[in-house]
Amino acid sequence: MNTQKLEHFRSMLNEQLTQRTEKVREDQANALEYIAADDGVKDSVDMSLSDHNQELAFRLGERDSQMVADIDQALLRIDEGTYGTCAHCGKPIDERRLEAMPTARYDAQCQTAIEANDGTDEEISTL
Repeated sequence: MNTQKLEHFRSMLNEQLTQRTEKVREDQANALEYIAADDGVKDSVDMSLSDHNQELAFRLGERDSQMVADIDQALLRIDEGTYGTCAHCGKPIDERRLEAMPTARYDAQCQTAIEANDGTDEEISTL
């Protein structure tokens, strides 16, 4: 992949990193608000709803935190010179796939095989 394309993807990833990092901070703050909020609720339905909201805030934060880690890994692959190369078969990842999912580690064929293998890339057949 040429330098201009790599810089395009680096810019895209850095923008997503900024957005996701801010979202993680917001989700963590919201989750902490649910913990800290003691409004004297005694009704079991209200308490259940409060617990559900807290759980949802934590899960959203976890999902965004994972996206931040995926973006960091993609930026590292750019620095290492392996970005755009399938981590399983070593073939180039189609640029249309990278445009849609700039954190992609696998080409479409390997990703399909991995998903069919319960999400692991161990022992998938050579494609």
